[in-house]
Amino acid sequence: MRAAIVEAPGKVSVTTVPDPTPGPRDVVVSVASCGLCGTDLHILQGEFAPTLPIVPGHEFAGEIVGTGRDVTELAVGDRVAVDPSLHCHECRYCRVGRGNLCERWAAIGVTVPGGAAEYAVAPVANCVKLPDHIDVKDAALVEPLSCAVRGYDVLSGTLGAEVLIYGSGTMGLMMLELAKRTGAASVDVLDVNPDRLGTAGLLGCSRSAAGAEELEQPGGWDVVIDATGNAGAIQDGLGRVAKGGTFLQFGVADYATTAVIEPYRIYNQEITITGSMAVLHSYERAAALFASGVLDPSVFISDRLPLEQYPQAIDRFKAGIGRKIVVEP
Repeated sequence: MRAAIVEAPGKVSVTTVPDPTPGPRDVVVSVASCGLCGTDLHILQGEFAPTLPIVPGHEFAGEIVGTGRDVTELAVGDRVAVDPSLHCHECRYCRVGRGNLCERWAAIGVTVPGGAAEYAVAPVANCVKLPDHIDVKDAALVEPLSCAVRGYDVLSGTLGAEVLIYGSGTMGLMMLELAKRTGAASVDVLDVNPDRLGTAGLLGCSRSAAGAEELEQPGGWDVVIDATGNAGAIQDGLGRVAKGGTFLQFGVADYATTAVIEPYRIYNQEITITGSMAVLHSYERAAALFASGVLDPSVFISDRLPLEQYPQAIDRFKAGIGRKIVVEP
């Protein structure tokens, strides 16, 4: 089969690799679409994945074309979205229900071959069957949506909150859509990219700007979300949190990124700084939300490229072009 391969840091290509073989409780998925995200750039930098080469792609959906001998829940022909999370179910964190913090954390497309290929293997337990009205080529959006759902689980949304989101890429826009549905009084969005900021306006944000200093909010915001991973945005956002408010680190920053905090302010103003890591008990709910129409795929997916153009797709993503970029094997 054809697959994208991150061969070494900074080097990605499309080549022919052996077809995958399912284990007893696995299925083989013919990939219909695979999304790119910031994690893929980190893998390309040599982060996250313990060894290279690796077939990337942790946001994917497709049709089952093969099953392991012990699979009874799904069958050939079923259309599924795939949760990439691979937890050990044995470590302390897994045993207390925090599998996203697993001591042996792994993921399809990060530590084992993923969906940037014609075919991918996944445990049957990680597959969510899609309803008939969903276009399987749109369902690569379920995985990033499940990360956004996890983010709002961490926030434990407060009705009437004033929300500020840094970044109007795919994840920032998903956080916008969920904020509107979790009782936010207002949702302001910041981005230096005017095209992306225009999409935030299209989706109904309260206000949009290139920087928070352009917005009138003397007391700060109850909830500040960084969806960029950018050091400057993070540092600025930490200073925009209102008394009693929460800062959520949702964007994936480089390992070396740092920010300065003011311990006395955190104590005196009872500010919470927290993070949200990947997917946790949120994939099925994201699939249900997606099926209900919480996102418009025609707005969120800006580029659909053939698998052979995976390197070009990576280049477009790095350049900040478009919103969600998917490859379609």
